[in-house]
Amino acid sequence: MDQKLIEIRRRLKDEFAFYSRSAVKIRTKSGDVRPLVLNKVQQKLDEVVEAQYKATGKVRVIILKARQQGLSTYTSAKIYSRISQMKAKKGLVVAHKADSTRALFDMYQRIHAEMPELLKPSTRYSSRRELVFDKLDSGLIVATAGGDGIARGETITHCHLSEVAFWPVATAADNLNALLQAIPNRKDTEVYVESTANGMTGVFYELWQGAVRGENGFIPFFSPWFDSDEYREPVPEGFERTYEEEELAELYGLDDEQLMFRRIKIAQTSREQFMQEYPSCADEAFITSGRPVFNPEQIQELLRNAPEPIARMAVEDGVLREHPRGELLVYHPFDPAEVYTIGADVGMGVRDGDYSVAQILDSRKRQVAVWRGLVHPDYFADILQALGIHYNTARIAPENNNHGILTAVRLGRDLAYPNVFTEVNEGKLNDQHTIAIGFRTNVKTKPLIIDRLRAACRECEIEINDKETLREMLSYIVNEAGQMEAEPGNHDDCVMSLAIANHCHEGKFTPIHVTDDFYIEAI
Repeated sequence: MDQKLIEIRRRLKDEFAFYSRSAVKIRTKSGDVRPLVLNKVQQKLDEVVEAQYKATGKVRVIILKARQQGLSTYTSAKIYSRISQMKAKKGLVVAHKADSTRALFDMYQRIHAEMPELLKPSTRYSSRRELVFDKLDSGLIVATAGGDGIARGETITHCHLSEVAFWPVATAADNLNALLQAIPNRKDTEVYVESTANGMTGVFYELWQGAVRGENGFIPFFSPWFDSDEYREPVPEGFERTYEEEELAELYGLDDEQLMFRRIKIAQTSREQFMQEYPSCADEAFITSGRPVFNPEQIQELLRNAPEPIARMAVEDGVLREHPRGELLVYHPFDPAEVYTIGADVGMGVRDGDYSVAQILDSRKRQVAVWRGLVHPDYFADILQALGIHYNTARIAPENNNHGILTAVRLGRDLAYPNVFTEVNEGKLNDQHTIAIGFRTNVKTKPLIIDRLRAACRECEIEINDKETLREMLSYIVNEAGQMEAEPGNHDDCVMSLAIANHCHEGKFTPIHVTDDFYIEAI
């Protein structure tokens, strides 16, 4: 083989964009069979995949997609390119229902059938669920989500999991866990999890949030609908933008043809359906199934503009110190002249995966910092004491329900923290009044503090910077029974602790500082 052919063969193996347009043929939306020339969205994904592969030797990517951007096509061609050019590789494709499984496998078979002879591996057999490359000892099998024991006993190297948000709820978690366990954590293995969104619950949403937080080894990939050049419609004469369209155009750089496409799609379905299937940002895609408590548009805007923490800190030996993996995310610098309030929601701890959260507000109701972690209720009191002392002996209001009683009593009695929120419980007739340490959340007080937080958000009286808090607010709903709670599969620890902090805050005000020249200066 001469040097030119060697170079071409190298490019076919190492440069997927070159491989796809030279060797892969797909059926287009118009029914034609054409080479796969990567579109803008596919190019963006390929850059992310290749960067991760070069850095780690493997691929773990979760893809949140809009409708028909070609990302399933990209994934199919990418996996085929790997298993058809490497020895001892086994691919698995799992879709949410049988006809989707067949459609994906048909795509793999078409790619194989149209492959140039130079690149087409020897095939022992190809059935309706399996493609085997005998000389390479590689191959591909397909399955449909919903059955028990998918891939049990198998060792998979390349995995394409499609429309995971729509996998049957009863078996989705077990199937996904089994599949991920079947893939060894070593080089030259690849996992692609892709789906459109389906509410703020389920295994896809949880995996996406874990990827966003950098907790599970997956890289999150999202591309908005307007990255697809075909999502345009001719603009009729006399077209005028609405106020909302003006804002979107300014925010995302949209033109009138893109706005017209959006307008027509909304008219055909609904605004909420458009946001789910054609999202402009990742958080917009996850529409709640219940009635949201907080204004979704306002929370989405806050999420888009949410700052990164200026520091991370951890409690070590009873003192707050900067730490790269600390549980305390800091959004405003500490001010020795400030007055701080801390609201706390107490979780069960490590065994139950139930978070404890402390929200720290300053006098202007700015969310200064958030502590979120898995600790036992008794130790959470020590955490709160350290936070309170650091923040100028802040007023601390721990929730005293259930296991929160242990936190509240330890903080106020055993540790003798001097500034704990207390409530007076009136006795009946001749009974004496009692003083309760902390805040009691019940059927009467919960609607009160949530409504106050909702009003504070609506009137922009509170500044919320933490992304995790904002995401919880998006999934906090009124259910069919009229109760306010987190949508199933989500948390509300950040919401409740913020509601307690807001409720126990003594009122928004601007502190005054005494300068060195003894003048009083309001800031």
